[in-house]
Amino acid sequence: MSETTKPRTIQAVGITLEIIDFLHENDSARITEIAAELGRSKGTIHCHLATLLENEYVVRNGEEYQLSLRYLHLGEGVKDRLGIYDVVADEVDELASECNELVQFAMEEHGRGVYLYKKGGDQAVQTASSVGKREYLHCISLGKAILAHYPRERVEKIVDRHGLPGYTDQTITTREELFENLETIRERGHAFDEEEKIEGLRCVAAPVMGTDGQVLGAISISGPSRRMTGDRYREELPNKVTRSANVIEINSKFS
Repeated sequence: MSETTKPRTIQAVGITLEIIDFLHENDSARITEIAAELGRSKGTIHCHLATLLENEYVVRNGEEYQLSLRYLHLGEGVKDRLGIYDVVADEVDELASECNELVQFAMEEHGRGVYLYKKGGDQAVQTASSVGKREYLHCISLGKAILAHYPRERVEKIVDRHGLPGYTDQTITTREELFENLETIRERGHAFDEEEKIEGLRCVAAPVMGTDGQVLGAISISGPSRRMTGDRYREELPNKVTRSANVIEINSKFS
């Protein structure tokens, strides 16, 4: 099979996953709601839900279905497999307490950034990010800190797959600008988000490298643009987030 040829997929499994994603986003729903949203027949949705119910992946309350607690077990298993979760959590907690802002750690999977852990300090802003949520990499400091340490070919493939969607006037939307920015990040050692995803929110992130020289993920500090200015934004916080990245790197060797 060539690299450009997609493998055969099973449509029924795809429908099941669509249902799971829909229930995750909507907490609970009736068969008619799910069918209408996904463009499937009520009979098809009923069969898939019956299978999920039989295997304890959903629960039913009256006419509504919602995801079961079984996903907690799966999630904990994924965290344990990573091997660095506890190290990340400890350092993110400490950095959030120290800088009083929102601190987050993310990893790349399937060309998207996935939040692994987050903690807010006393003055932290509330954002839509949540553990497990996936984000485009080109428009957040976490993502750019990771991409900066990938081979160009890998970055090109990620852009081919996900594009460079714009969110604000500051979002990078061309390959030329992206690769110029990534080169600067490699030289500087940390990445900035200049209100590229959310207007009024700035972030700074540093990559976390593994013993094999591969990037494991990135850690960031986020705050309102009115506080993220001057030497604090350009020097103090980058120094703090880089130090925390180094702590995670060192401690992950023994985790």
